[in-house]
Parts: sequence; C-alpha cells; structure tokens
Amino acid sequence: PTTVFVTGTVDEQTEVVIALDRSSGKEIWRAQWPGALKVPFFAASNGSWIRATPVLDGDHLYVAGIRDVLVALNASTGAEEWRIDFVTELGSPLPAFGFVSSPLVDGDSIYVQAGASVLRLNKTSGKIIWRSLEDSGGMMGSAFSSPVMADLGGRRQLIVQTREKLAGLDPETGSLLWEQVVPSFRGMNILTPVVHDQGIFTSSYQNKSWLYAVAETANGFQVSEAWSNNAQGYMSTPIVINDHAYLHLQNERFTCIDLRTGQRTWTSETFGKYCSLVAQHDRILALDEHGELLLIQADPDEFKLIDRQQVCEEETWAHLAVCGDEVFVRHLNGILALKWTAADESD
Repeated sequence: PTTVFVTGTVDEQTEVVIALDRSSGKEIWRAQWPGALKVPFFAASNGSWIRATPVLDGDHLYVAGIRDVLVALNASTGAEEWRIDFVTELGSPLPAFGFVSSPLVDGDSIYVQAGASVLRLNKTSGKIIWRSLEDSGGMMGSAFSSPVMADLGGRRQLIVQTREKLAGLDPETGSLLWEQVVPSFRGMNILTPVVHDQGIFTSSYQNKSWLYAVAETANGFQVSEAWSNNAQGYMSTPIVINDHAYLHLQNERFTCIDLRTGQRTWTSETFGKYCSLVAQHDRILALDEHGELLLIQADPDEFKLIDRQQVCEEETWAHLAVCGDEVFVRHLNGILALKWTAADESD
C-alpha cells in the first residue's frame, strides 16, 4: 500500500479523512462532513472525536462517523460514493459514546455494530440487507467492540460482543445462533473478542476474563464456560501468540494468560491507562495514551520489556498501525511514521 488514511475531528464540528503519501507524508486528498458529539463527562478524558478505525477494501474506504454515520469513499480521490445515517434511517437513538465499533468487510458485504443493532449492508450501495440484536441504544446500548468473522462449531459465524453479551450470528441471514451474557460494570465490554480454537476469549471491565467453548449439537449451538480468571480487561484487544493471550488490564498492568487453562503466568508493573497492541513474530508493540511505545517479548514465562521510547508528547488514543517494517502513530495533532526492524533480524 502506498497511501496512509487518517481520520480526525476539527474544531469539535467537522469530521475529516485525509489520505497521505506513505513515503513522504504529503497530503493527497481530504474529505469532510459535519459531525461532532459530546460524550458523557466520565468518558471526556478519552476525547469527543471520531473513534472507529476506517476499513480499506480495494479502492473503497469505509469510515464510521461519531454520529452513527457510515461513509464510503473512493480511496484514490476521496469522492463520496454513498453514506447512511443510521439515526435517520432506522430511527435509532444517537449513541451516547458515538459510533465506536469498527466496520468489517467480508465478500460483498460490510458488517457494522451501529444503529443500536448489528447490521449487514451491501458494500457497493450501502443498502441494509438485515438487522439483528437490536438494543435500547443511548447510554447503555450501542457496542464498543468490533465484529469478527470466524469458523466455530463447524460453521462460519459473525461473532459480536454487545454491551451485555457475546453472540454468534448467521452472516447470511442475521439469525441468532447462540448468545452468552458477559457481565461488566455499566456495560463496558470494550475489547474485541478473540477466537481461539473452538472458543472465544473476552475480558470485561471490573469483572473478569472468560473462555467460552462453542459447539454445535443436535439441538443447536451450546455455549459453556471453559474457564474464567480474575483478570479485568479494559479497552485493549489482546494479542494471541502460541496459545497465550497478552492483555493490558484495567489496573494498567500487562498479563499473560494460558488460553488452554486460564492460568495467569505473569503480571507486569503498571504502564499506561490504555495500550493498543500489535505483534510481529514474537514481539509485541504497545502504545500507551501518552505517546510511549513499548517493545515486549512475547514470553509466557516472564514479562520481558525489550525497549521503551517516548515517540511523541501528544496524546495517542488511536490504534497503532503496522505495515511491513513501518509503524504509524496517530497522535492528537498529527501522525508519525517509524521504522520497526523485523524480530528475526535485530533489535
């Protein structure tokens, strides 16, 4: 890929998407539209700006605006191809925290957790194909997590985590295959669930972590708890390497969990309030909200911090992006491109 796409909110009024040349950082095009929302006061420290990660599919870019709007852009020119305002289209309430969930493109469809529900749209036209798992929206509705596609119990499923539960949906029809309540404080099920073997790992705020086994029987799908432990996740989706989940917790520590048994093999000292995580081979990059970048060895036996660098002084709530040997850090007022040497070459 030769283009980097970034999103932002300008003057608390306008949402913008900017395409940058990957080699130089020079702007190629920008698109913008009115869009702003004030999140509840207790979440204000995390910012009232566009939240979801855009999705690139060929020459099409799909962007979720904070006011529950999905916009399709031509990735080469920035021209708008279609848009859908779910509040207007469905009569659903404006989500209190905005459109947080990132879209998922699969085949000819795009799946979103928006409009106080889960939706499948035609990615070419934006037409809604089905709607499922409707909730009340507002303060206690609208998902924080993002959908994933996986094979479970011998069947392809759309796996979603709402504010209250995990669920498996038929991708073609939206019909509910199974569901499992995931208790948390104020419905703060934020991280994206991770499919491992025939189970799903998740971790909730002020509760614990679980691995749920999903199996198809003669009477339909059955969900059972394989194990649970006291690790309390927060906003960071874990990295899984060799049957072990590396997770940043609500208490600002990292932990390693053996997904086969649920045993926590180690817990680190404290780091940031939030860390986005990416992996390369057996190395993990973690970016906290204050611009510190950590390089961690994925070792199930002990926490190994290889290096740490303050890469910028601005807030860094956006997720890390990695492509080849380059790392892109989106901070509050700009973006940095850094080099990451492959783990099998040198540190």
